[in-house]
Amino acid sequence: MRIATTIFLTDETIRPDRLARELEQRGFAGLYLPEHTHIPASRDTPAPMGDPLPREYGRTLDPFIALGQAAAVTERLALGTGITLVAQHDPVDLAKQIATLDFLSGGRFTLGIGYGWNVEEAADHGVKWSTRRELTRDRVALMRALWAEEPTAYEGEFGSVHASLAYPKPAHGAPRILLGGAAGPKLFGHIAEYADGWLPIGGRGLTETVPVLRQAWADARRTGEPMVVPYAVHPSPGKLAHYRELGLHEVVLQLPPAEEPEVLRTLDDFAQYL
Repeated sequence: MRIATTIFLTDETIRPDRLARELEQRGFAGLYLPEHTHIPASRDTPAPMGDPLPREYGRTLDPFIALGQAAAVTERLALGTGITLVAQHDPVDLAKQIATLDFLSGGRFTLGIGYGWNVEEAADHGVKWSTRRELTRDRVALMRALWAEEPTAYEGEFGSVHASLAYPKPAHGAPRILLGGAAGPKLFGHIAEYADGWLPIGGRGLTETVPVLRQAWADARRTGEPMVVPYAVHPSPGKLAHYRELGLHEVVLQLPPAEEPEVLRTLDDFAQYL
């Protein structure tokens, strides 16, 4: 099973290039980064991880710029977002960022996407909260049109794009797309419709939920099986053994949002799982 990592990289933590080099040298499979453009200081939305909101949420680096730096100093390390808040982006610009990063890294990028939790943050991007799921689906479809080999037009509920010359292309067609969120029929239906798999935060309850997702996948007449990548996991030998028994092939371990010495000590501890 591939062992990747995630971390809230900020202006106060280890730098992306230093972390990426250490991950590759130690044999870790990948680096996924979260995204928050900003956190409104006054908000009514409760934080799902509990309040007060941890300091790092308001200080995150832009994931695409940070992953670009990581790509430049590595050759094999997989790169990903966990998660990109697609509804908060212009999809034409986002498609270009993703294609450029995937092209320059030689096809190492995974697009982890989600719907978000912070109503105020989304509102500052002009997002109507009740439509964020449909908006995300629509923007992914628009980006796929721009990534297509031949100029392809798209007309959706929330946006459109002309058939266009749009280069570079992602290295191997559209990048892998994993959708995060809580288990349920609506989420699993969306995964089966337009994603390649699921990023379950924390990785709990998968014994019950993975078969349900696989059934939704089969009902949608998708071939193979959906990828399931437990995300932001605090590992133990038993937990990782359980994921293997479920037939999972990748897990993303949570690193502390800390300076270099603490992060490297955590990597030394996580090395037992490689």
